[in-house]
Parts: sequence; C-alpha cells; structure tokens
Amino acid sequence: MADTPRPACDILILLAHPDLGRSSATAALLAALRESPVAGRVELRDLYRLYPDFHIHVAAEQQALGPARLVVLLHPIYWYSMPALQKLWLDEVLRLGWAYGPGGHALKGKDLWLVASTGGGADSYSAEGHNRHPIADFLLPLQHTAQLCGMHWLPPLILHGAHRAGPAELAAQAGHWLGRLAAYPDWCAAPGEAAEPEVALDERPALFTDLSGEAV
Repeated sequence: MADTPRPACDILILLAHPDLGRSSATAALLAALRESPVAGRVELRDLYRLYPDFHIHVAAEQQALGPARLVVLLHPIYWYSMPALQKLWLDEVLRLGWAYGPGGHALKGKDLWLVASTGGGADSYSAEGHNRHPIADFLLPLQHTAQLCGMHWLPPLILHGAHRAGPAELAAQAGHWLGRLAAYPDWCAAPGEAAEPEVALDERPALFTDLSGEAV
C-alpha cells in the first residue's frame, strides 16, 4: 500500500532571532514546539540560519508562503521594531504585483500573527511609562502591512520583560503559544472579506528592470 501523502503544513513560522543561542523566551517557545504534536502542521523557517549573508531567496520564501493559512512572525522586539533580517524579508519578499497592488493577491485571506518578546515591562508601554505609548502603537507599520496585503491581523502574543522571566512564566507563555497553534483557526475571530486597498503606484517605490536587466 502506498504511503498516505503528508498534508501540506498550514502554519508557517518565520523565526528571526540574531542570537538564538543566548535566547530564553524564543528558545522556550521553540523547545515546546518541538515536543508538541502541532509541529506536524508547522513549517519553521529560521531566517538567520537560512540567510547568514542576508541574501534572501525570494522565490523560495514566496513558495513557502503558498500553502500557509497562518503566517507567524517570531522574533524579539528590536528598537521598537524587528530584527534587521526580518525587515529585509518584508522588503524583498512582499513584492508589488505579488503581495499587493495590481495582481498582488498571493497573501489575501491569510492570517498574520506576531509572537514577540520585549525587554521592557508591560507598564513601560503606556502613556505613563518611559516608552510613552502602548505596544500596539509601535506595531502599526506591521499591522498596516498586513492590511495592504489583504491579510487578517491577529492579536499579537507579547512577552514583556523577557530577560527577567523565570521558568514558570516562560512555561506559561509556551503553553499559551502551543494552545493557540493547536487550536488554529478556532480562536480567530471570523474574518470578513479581506480588504484590497487602492495602491497609488506613482507614490510607491518599486524596483523594476528594463530589458537590459538594469534597475530603473
């Protein structure tokens, strides 16, 4: 009897940690995932391992996105944003005509979930705290990226004060993470039709090449 084909993974995790060997929070999530049955429906792409030279294989990344219904960005918060390679991934992979704009429907209807850790405590991300804004304000560029691509932005899972978190807190965070992955998509709010924002092409930088291969 022929083997039953393995179903395509419907969860894609994009791991972007520049120093995973010194990680506590991200490493705890990964360790829990490896021991969980939910790993069978997950494709994990470690961007810093795949692209130590920062030369991203765009076609391979776009292909990996194809079967995914849930795209997870897993990384620490760096300077109120994301590690450099994750930002480069967004810049290079989410291309005009593929991820957004005319003909850019490859990601429409997929879910985007940020799972991140911060050094600052939860109270520091408030009007009274030293960051002066809630964490959601710093995530607006990513939220609007999802919207532009017709994706559904899911409530992020953030561990604050990660470097001070003890074993019990890390275990609780890992349990929450695995529970969400295993129960996907049951915990997601029923989405409406994914929006297709108008894209003013003359206001958006895009890389085109002429017939000679020169960038124009």
